[in-house]
Amino acid sequence: MAHKKGSIMSERVEFRRYLEQNGVLDALANAMTALYNEVEKPDHAMDFLKHHIIALEAEVLASQKAELEQKCKLLTEENQTLRSKLMQYEPSSETAD
Repeated sequence: MAHKKGSIMSERVEFRRYLEQNGVLDALANAMTALYNEVEKPDHAMDFLKHHIIALEAEVLASQKAELEQKCKLLTEENQTLRSKLMQYEPSSETAD
């Protein structure tokens, strides 16, 4: 019987680690804190939590999008620079296309 209890505990620890690594616990804690800090509690707490978590995810995605757009811009500029340099050595390769 003790073996079964130990494996359940290790599964719980493993699951908690999974939730922590994926930001789930932080997102839930932030959503719960926001709900707690609401002066007028919403009628549907679960809807509030869902919307709060979705808003957090949207912020993360917007930040990632901005980073990717900046990286794309830099890579495009680098590509243009490298193409210009390449044209110095192979001027007829682009006109042959």
